[in-house]
Amino acid sequence: MAFTAQQAEQANALGEQTLVSHLGILFIVDKSGHLCATMPVDRRTVQPMGLLHGGATAALAETLGSVGSALIVGAAGKDTVGIELNVNHLKGVRSGVVTATGELLHAGRTTHVWDIKVRNEAGELCAICRLTNLIIERR
Repeated sequence: MAFTAQQAEQANALGEQTLVSHLGILFIVDKSGHLCATMPVDRRTVQPMGLLHGGATAALAETLGSVGSALIVGAAGKDTVGIELNVNHLKGVRSGVVTATGELLHAGRTTHVWDIKVRNEAGELCAICRLTNLIIERR
């Protein structure tokens, strides 16, 4: 699934006044059409030892995949909720910006499965995430 810059703008609007904006998460689309999200590594997103907090990384991944699914199913009057998230933390990050890139592995009628990779500014892999979303009727 290729995303557009317009969809990234729509995703950014969805995050206003939520955890997404509090953590400084912004959506972009890369050259390949993958939906990506950036997040600063700063006082809002680090743990007391000064490293990127695992929970912030998890929030970044779930935000990316959930919003990606919402952009796909929203026109059909459906919503999405995350039902499982797995994160393997591979490399610590102390500063800068991390970027999560999502690839939709499965787009079923009732579930979406995302593979999400989080990289630091040097392009080094910092976390690998797998998110499963449930597709539900909009209430």
